[in-house]
Amino acid sequence: MAVSSVLAFWVVALLLIVVPGADWAFTISAGLRGRSVYPAVSGLVAGYAAVTLVVAAGVGALVAANPAVLTGLTLIGGLYLIWHGVTTFARLAVPAATAEDPAGTDWNIFLRGVGVSGLNPKGLLIFLALLPQFTDPRAAWPIAAQIGVLGLAFMATCGLFYAGVGQLTRTLLHGRPAAARLIGRLSGAAMIGIGAWLLLTNQG
Repeated sequence: MAVSSVLAFWVVALLLIVVPGADWAFTISAGLRGRSVYPAVSGLVAGYAAVTLVVAAGVGALVAANPAVLTGLTLIGGLYLIWHGVTTFARLAVPAATAEDPAGTDWNIFLRGVGVSGLNPKGLLIFLALLPQFTDPRAAWPIAAQIGVLGLAFMATCGLFYAGVGQLTRTLLHGRPAAARLIGRLSGAAMIGIGAWLLLTNQG
């Protein structure tokens, strides 16, 4: 597998990662909690790891070839994003919410991150449609191994970038509750909006 192919995929992946979307909204929401953003970022990376394994196993090709299955996954992702956006609004509406709230534990945040990235249509697009185009059937490496390398490149970039976004959110909004609540509401609204858009564009 040529290094140029990995670099080309990395450039395309980076461009897609920096475009604001569900992962951004989730990371910012996690950063506003005032605690470590690493459970959230780890969840996002784990979700993409799961998708990488699915694609490397050959299941991704079957999903990509079946529009009904792909549409179904997109609709589930849309509903999940709407649910997460609504819960973000609900959490902000309760000033007394504390870190002991089960919805805010590191484990629950991690699992939410897995759901956000694992069902993120942008991620599905990258792994199901885009990633296989950068593999080389003539290379000595098996296709599954090539997909694994490309997936690792994406996950490393994703983890570093979103960790930076989360830490920046915490730094800028620390001690500014009004601004934090505003950004939190915008993040929740973004997730609801993205989810609703996915539902509307995949009907019929």
